[in-house]
This record gives sequence, C-alpha cells and structure tokens, in this order.
Amino acid sequence: MKNIVSIDLGSNSFRTLLYDGLNHKIIDEYQEVVGMADGLIDTKQISIAAQNRVIDAVKRSIEKLKYNPKDAICVTTAAMRMAENSNEVLRRFKKECGLDFKIIDGNEEARLTLLAIKYALKREKKESEHFILIDIGGGSTELIINNGNDYFAKSFDIGIVTLSQKYKNSDDLISELQRREKDILIFLDSLNIDLKNFVFVATAGTPTTIAAVKLGLNFMSYDRNIVNGTELKLNEIEHFLNKLKSLSGKELFDFVGPGRTDFIESGVLIYKTFYEVLRKNKSIVFDDGLREGVAIDYALKLTN
Repeated sequence: MKNIVSIDLGSNSFRTLLYDGLNHKIIDEYQEVVGMADGLIDTKQISIAAQNRVIDAVKRSIEKLKYNPKDAICVTTAAMRMAENSNEVLRRFKKECGLDFKIIDGNEEARLTLLAIKYALKREKKESEHFILIDIGGGSTELIINNGNDYFAKSFDIGIVTLSQKYKNSDDLISELQRREKDILIFLDSLNIDLKNFVFVATAGTPTTIAAVKLGLNFMSYDRNIVNGTELKLNEIEHFLNKLKSLSGKELFDFVGPGRTDFIESGVLIYKTFYEVLRKNKSIVFDDGLREGVAIDYALKLTN
C-alpha cells in the first residue's frame, strides 16, 4: 500500500497529512491558517482573498510533502456547506491546484473524526468504548457520543470564526452560547444515556492550544506527540480564559500563531460551554481529527 495523502480544508485551517496506511502511522504533515470563513457570515461567499490563501497553502504543502495532488483524498466542511459559491470555488481549486474536494455533511465529518479519535485513544491506551467527543471548528462544532459499537452525533452551527464575526464582544457571545445550551441539552436528553462515567475528549485548535500552553509550549515549539493525551481540567480552561485578557498582542500571537488571535476567545468559551453542559470537570485532548480519519478510513477500505 502506497502512502495516503488526506486533506481537510476547514473554515479556518488547511491541514494535509502524509499517512502510512499499512502501519497506521503519520509520516509527515502540513497545516496553515487560511481563513476560509472570513466575511462568510455577511457575504455568504468564500472571498477571492480566501481562495488565494488556500491555493498558496496547497502549493506550500506540495512543496513540503512532495505529493501528487491528483492522488490526495480531499474533504471540506462547514464553510463550504454555508457558502453560496462553493461549487464555483471548488471548480477553481481543481483547475488551479488539481485537488478534487468533496463537501461532507456534519454526520460524515463526525464519523471520520470519531474514527481518528478511536485510534488515538487506543494508541494512548485510554478508554475507547464509552466517551464524549467534541470537535470545535471554525464554522461548526461536532458533538459525538460513542457508546460501545454505537455512536450518536450532531453538528451545531457554533464555530470559532462564525461566532466571532457575528458577536463582537464577549458578553454577547456568552449570551448566545447560553441560549445554545438548550439545543445541546435537548440532543443529549433524546439519547437517554447516562453519561456520568463517559470520558470527555476534545480535538481541534482550541483544546490543543490550551494544552500546549499548560505544558509550556507555544506556537513555534508545538509538538502534537507531547500534547496528545493531555488532561485539561475546567479550572485550567477558566484560568486560560482569564490569562487571555492580560496578554499583549505579541504574547497572544506567540501562543496561538497567525490567523488565530481573533478567534481564540470564542473557542475557549465554546469549550467551556461543553464542560458545563456535560457536567464534566476534565477532558482529554488530541491533535488527531478529520484528516487522520479520512486517511484511516481510506486505508481500511483498501485492506478490506
């Protein structure tokens, strides 16, 4: 089996993975903030500037990972689901980059992310049968309940980019998240599952950033292998939220990197909301996510 290239084009980030599908190991990766959802709430369009950033990021990823874009398995999510010009944009990407993106819905996004996390939990020798997973994205947040061989998922249209664009101050953002708690609780109540002993797992940029800071890392020294499996308690989330208010622009940039400084507060508030709704005091953080799930899924199909 030749190496697999998977690409996740999210609402804020472009993430490419070079994956050994035979041994289920990551060989190399490339990721970059591209801000696909910039202005999306107001215009309903993926802007030309955002499209250009994606194309430039693709070129840099090809240069680093040395892959043929025609061989890549490419998915894209919430921003493309929302944009009125998504088909036009994807045609441009295929013409200029050779990447053939598939827009996946929230359920497929949840399934693939869940697959990656199951592998990650087993790799870290942690509970992988009964857990709650959240994936905080730029345009949506996926909530998944894994109950043995069954899972239940729902995509909520609360993302770090879209909420930041819609609500310009913290009070309005907090009020909106408090209103959204009801929707989350309705979904959880419909499952009729006692989640008290389910492990709480979180993936995506916000959880991994907070975990990295806890471990003494910053954007430049970030190491997924160190961050994976880190436990974060609710009071550490609250401490990070308070710390944000005291950081200078440069200090914040050093922690979160380019393209994320405007959205980190909304991400932390979303994360905190799920702690409170789920009545959990701690979560386990993983860098693994959709692109890993796409690669694993493809590898499994080839071997079956």
